[in-house]
Amino acid sequence: MLAAERQSRIVDVIRKKGSVHVDELAKELSVSPMTIRRDLVKLQQDDRIERCHGGAMAKQEVTYEDKLTSHKKEKEKIARCCFSYVSEGDTVFLDAGTTTYEIARLIKDIPGILIVTNDLEIARLIKDSDAELFICGGSVQKSTGSMFGHYATQMLADFKFDAGFFGAASINEDFEVMTPTIDKMWLKRETPRQCRKSYLVADRSKFGRQAMTRINTLGDYSAVITDKEFAEADLERLEHMNAVIIEAKLIFGASDRGLDSKPTKRGCRLIPIFKL
Repeated sequence: MLAAERQSRIVDVIRKKGSVHVDELAKELSVSPMTIRRDLVKLQQDDRIERCHGGAMAKQEVTYEDKLTSHKKEKEKIARCCFSYVSEGDTVFLDAGTTTYEIARLIKDIPGILIVTNDLEIARLIKDSDAELFICGGSVQKSTGSMFGHYATQMLADFKFDAGFFGAASINEDFEVMTPTIDKMWLKRETPRQCRKSYLVADRSKFGRQAMTRINTLGDYSAVITDKEFAEADLERLEHMNAVIIEAKLIFGASDRGLDSKPTKRGCRLIPIFKL
């Protein structure tokens, strides 16, 4: 395989996954890690990717079309869990993203609900429902349909929400929520503080991935709703940062970790060492 062809494939992989490790690329392309590192240096010089420790990440976010089909069943499962935390008459913020899109599909017909979003696709879905709809202004990221920037953040500053659901492009090994788009940082960092309850929604594919800009940590939300199963050591780290984890899965007994499980309706479980 020629270097140019290999580098093009590397860019495609990074665009689809958001970030990737050197060893993962080396295995997929059947070359040495040293060859991959040289390719990444060249691609960064060409401004096609951004290098990070141990690998590389996309210069831009994964497109909406790729996100919509990626891990769809997991996102639907998380959305069913989120439905449990919305009540009639609530004012709800839905962050831009395909997991929050699945939430919108389920909550849009709850009586008396008011939905505020910075996502054009969610807005298109909600406009044909009985829900009251507010949409942010600001710059539009055409690849994802999300709105961000000063005007979007300023508009949201005037709202108070009963519940807010926030997506994540990446969550790194330190359980920091990251974004490849610097201008999204402020909206994603400030808006959870305006919610009576704020929920980060992220399937397991978002964990262990790096991006360019830090937003906050898992402990900065009322709870994290995910299908990821955590090791005991990670649970201890999460407890120290006051993170609350809700597993989006149907539970019919005790956890395989030996903890007493607490089933809740619609396929959610609160890991009992944490409390809402």
